[in-house]
Amino acid sequence: MIEQIEKNAGYVFKDKSLIRRALTLKGADEKFNNERLECLGDAIIGYVVTQKFFDDGLDEGGITSRKKSVVSDEALRETAVKLGLDKALIKPKGAFNNLKAVPSAYEALVAAVSLDGGLDAAKDFILRTLDFTRSSQDYITLLQEALQGAGRPLPEYSHGEDEGSGDEHDFTVRVIADGRQFSGRGRNTATAKREAAKAAYISLFNS
Repeated sequence: MIEQIEKNAGYVFKDKSLIRRALTLKGADEKFNNERLECLGDAIIGYVVTQKFFDDGLDEGGITSRKKSVVSDEALRETAVKLGLDKALIKPKGAFNNLKAVPSAYEALVAAVSLDGGLDAAKDFILRTLDFTRSSQDYITLLQEALQGAGRPLPEYSHGEDEGSGDEHDFTVRVIADGRQFSGRGRNTATAKREAAKAAYISLFNS
C-alpha cells in the first residue's frame, strides 16, 4: 500500500517510517501517529499556497479568498482521495474514517515529505497535487464547512426538478440547512445546487 501511495504522490520516501506515521491515526497508536505532522503540514501548505497566489499578483483579498477555497477540508479531502490516502489510513479496528481524518492525512503527508526531502520537495508536491483552479466562491463547500464548524447537521439537497419546457431548462434544487429550506434555480442541476447553497450560506452565515 505504501508503494502505491508513493507512486500516486510521485515521491519515494527514503525514511519509510515517515509515511507510515503520516497515515497512522491517534486511536491506532497513542505515540506513533500523525497529529504533530498534521500541524506542521498545515503550516507548510498555508505558506506555499499563499506564496503561489502572491507570485500570481493577487491582492490581499484575492489571496485570502483563493487560499480559503484551495485549502478547505473538502479540497484537501478530494486530493487525499485521489492519492488513495483514505484507503491507506492506519486506524483502530472497526473504526470508520471521520470527516477530518482524510484531509488531515494529506497535511501529515506534506509534513512527512518536508522532513524526508526538504521544504522544496514539499513545495513541489503541494503545487503538483492541489487544485489551484477551485472557485473562491464554492458555496457548496462553504456551506458544508460552516455547518460543520458550528456543529450542525450537514445540508441535504433534493434532486433537481426541471420546470422548463422543450430545450429551455429551468431546474430547481432545494436544500435543508440548519432546519430551514432554501432553493436555487439554474439551467442545469449543478448550477441550481450551487445557487441553493449560496442562498443558504448567505442567509445563515453572511447576512
